[in-house]
Amino acid sequence: MTPKAQERDWLTLGRETLDIEIEGLRRVRDRLNGSFIQALEIMGGCTGRVVVTGIGKSGLVGRKIAATLSSTGTPSFFLHPVEGAHGDLGMLRSEDVVLALSNSGETDELNAILPALRTLGLKVVGITGNLQSTLASLSDVALDSGVEREACPLGLAPTASTTAQLALGDALASCLVTWNRFEKDDFAQRHPGGSLGQRLRACVQHLMHVDDLPTADHTLPFAEALVALDAGGLGALAITDASGVLHGILTDGDVRRMLCSGTPDMNVAVEDVMTSEPLCVRPDVTAAEVLDIMETREVTVIPVVDSEKKLVGMVHLHDLLGKGRLKFSA
Repeated sequence: MTPKAQERDWLTLGRETLDIEIEGLRRVRDRLNGSFIQALEIMGGCTGRVVVTGIGKSGLVGRKIAATLSSTGTPSFFLHPVEGAHGDLGMLRSEDVVLALSNSGETDELNAILPALRTLGLKVVGITGNLQSTLASLSDVALDSGVEREACPLGLAPTASTTAQLALGDALASCLVTWNRFEKDDFAQRHPGGSLGQRLRACVQHLMHVDDLPTADHTLPFAEALVALDAGGLGALAITDASGVLHGILTDGDVRRMLCSGTPDMNVAVEDVMTSEPLCVRPDVTAAEVLDIMETREVTVIPVVDSEKKLVGMVHLHDLLGKGRLKFSA
C-alpha cells in the first residue's frame, strides 16, 4: 500500500458515500406525490407489457427494474433505445406501457424514439432527475428521481442518481405486487429454478423435522415439559398420548404468556396448560401453503400429522426458507 493510500480514512469515505445515497433517497421519498399514483395506475392498468428503456447506466438500472417487474407479476422486458430506432419498435403493441429512464432527461437516443412510441399509442412513464426536461415533456407522467449530488468524489459517475432510479422502480414494483394480487404461489411458479421457488413448491414432508422430535406425553408434569421444550430447539413441544396421537402443543409464547399472567403451577400435568387441538398440517401440503398458514396465524412451528392425527414431523419457518441459505436480494 502506498503512503498516499495509507493517509486516507477509507471507512469515513465509504460512509460518506452511503450517506449521500441515503440523503438522495430521502429526498426522492419526500417528493413522492400524485404523479406516483398516476404512474402506478398506468402500469397497473396495462394489458400488455411494461417496456423499460434507457441507455448507459440508466439502461443497466432499467434491465434490473424489468427483471423485478417480470418476476413479481408484471410482464416486462428491456428495450435498448438504439435498437428500438433500428427496427425493434416492431415488438411493441398499443396496449404496452413504456417506462423510460434518464437522469438528465436529455438523452438524445432515448428522446428520439419517444414520439414514435406515442404515435403507436403507448403511454409513457418517465423517471428523470429533471422535470423540465424533454423526457418529462414527452411522458404522460414523470417521476422525480433528482438528487442533490452524486456520491462519486468527482461528482461525475452516476451513483446516487442511479440508486434513486432503482429505488423508484422497486417502489413501483412493490405496489404492483399488491395491485395485481400477486401471491407466493405465483412467485413460485415464476421461479422454478430458484432456491425459494423450489422450496415453496416442495411438499412439507420433504422439509419437516422427523428425527428426535420435541415431544412429551400429555401426563408429564409441566416442569419436566419445560425442560423438554428447551432441549427441543424448535420453540415448540408437541404433546401426544402413548400411541403418538397429537393432543396439543406448548410453545415458547405459551410459557411467556403464562409467566406474564402470574406464577404457573409447575406440578400440574402439561395437558392442563397446553394449547389443545393445535393447528397442524398433513405431509402432502406444499411449503407455500404452510407459509401462508404461518403468516395468517402468526406462528413459526406447525406439527405435521397423518390421517389418524399421529405426529409424523414438525416444520419450522426456517425450514421453509432455507435456514439462512436463501438470499432475497441480489
